[in-house]
This record gives sequence, structure tokens and C-alpha cells, in this order.
Amino acid sequence: MRIAELQHLYYYNYWATSRILDTASKLPAGVLSASGPMAHDSLLGTLAHALAGEIVWRVRCQEGRSPTALPGVKEFPDLGALRKRWPAEEAAMRGYLAGLDDSGLDRVVRYRSTLDARDHETPLWQILLHLVNHGTQHRGEAGAELTRVGFSPGDVDYMVYIRAVKSPEPGRLWLSAGPSH
Repeated sequence: MRIAELQHLYYYNYWATSRILDTASKLPAGVLSASGPMAHDSLLGTLAHALAGEIVWRVRCQEGRSPTALPGVKEFPDLGALRKRWPAEEAAMRGYLAGLDDSGLDRVVRYRSTLDARDHETPLWQILLHLVNHGTQHRGEAGAELTRVGFSPGDVDYMVYIRAVKSPEPGRLWLSAGPSH
């Protein structure tokens, strides 16, 4: 895997997340935070967890710090808070990725888990792939819940992105554009 391919996956990641957030913005009051059969209690909890993962992993990789806890719905109590923070995280991750080169992807990142407080070591490329996959998992949960309540985000598949975007704009921040982009 090369850094250019990772950057491309991150463009897709943010494009797909923006589609989920745009759809979530159409929900009636209370639906976003309603408890449901989701890993993180609610649609809001699931989206907050996805954003928290992006923040914590980037901080581990870029800054060499291991946050002791994941941010959650206390830090992101509504969609507005998520939509305000996510573009900043997208910009921070894109900046971090832009400063990497292929040779740095094998660097081992040492960190302490927020789940079990144990120390771990993982190659950077595996963490970066994990983070895109983590987003895909939680977008899948969010998309299923949105569809269940009558607000499907449509197809957020990778190939749909490829065909729709053709040539991603390197400087464009997907999550800062807001609905209907």
C-alpha cells in the first residue's frame, strides 16, 4: 500500500461520512438520540464513536499520545456538535497524511488502549487501514438505522464514489461542505 492509495481511501471515507451526516440532518427531533439495537446505543452514539475513533487514532499516530478515553455523546451531544468537529478532524487527518511518505508507513506506533489500558504496537499502515474500515463499519450501522426509520442515505459504496467523483479534489474537505454537495 502506498500513501497515495491511503489518501484516496480517506477521500472516500469522508465522502461517505458526509452522505450519512447529510441524511441524519433530515431526521425528526429525537430520532438521532433514541436508544436502539446499535453497538453504541443510538445513531448519535454510533456517529460520535466513529468520530472519536478518528480523533484518538490520529493523535496516537501523529502526536505519539494515547488519550485515556474516547470522546462520546457528552462531547458531541447533537448533530451540530458532530458536524462542527468532523471537518476539523478531516483537515487534521488530511494534513497528517500529506506529510507522510511511503517509507514511513511501516513505522511502528506504540500506544495504550482505551479499552483495556494495555500497551500495543502496530505498524502505521495497519492503523490507517483500520481507521477507514472502522468508519465503514459504523457508517453501515448508521445507514441501516437511517433506512429503518425511513431516511436511507442511498448507496455509499466505494464504487459509487469512484463513478460519481472520478477525480477527487485533493484540497476539498467533504465534511465542511454541508448538505447537498
